[in-house]
Amino acid sequence: MEIAIVSKLKYGVYFLPYNPDLVPRAKEMRKNPTPTEKKLWAFLRQFPLKMWRQRPIDHFIVDFYCPKLKLVIEVDGEVHLTPEAMAYDARRTKVLEGYGLTVIRFTNDEVKYDFEAVCEKISGFISSLPVCTEVDDPP
Repeated sequence: MEIAIVSKLKYGVYFLPYNPDLVPRAKEMRKNPTPTEKKLWAFLRQFPLKMWRQRPIDHFIVDFYCPKLKLVIEVDGEVHLTPEAMAYDARRTKVLEGYGLTVIRFTNDEVKYDFEAVCEKISGFISSLPVCTEVDDPP
């Protein structure tokens, strides 16, 4: 899959570019989360730092994004396990890391069956990452 033309990107809150054509899809995805996204969101929303769900960044929609930590959390279903999808996800991760973001990924099975370990790993990342003071929460 080719990445779309960069000139289509707009700059939004926290100065990260995003494709405005993805906004309606992201809103729909927020309204209809997968069971594993819903489960992980219940955990993530407890943190004091703002966490966004289904956030457009560049030409992608990331599952969860914490701007003050520059952290992206992805939950990958079975579709992500094919060689093509894994190659696409690797390219996608490189693009996101190019913006200074840290990307961590979990499979649906990890969230379903090893939730405590997932939460511990996320908590470890959150406590180890520096808080970005260059951005404020939006009104």
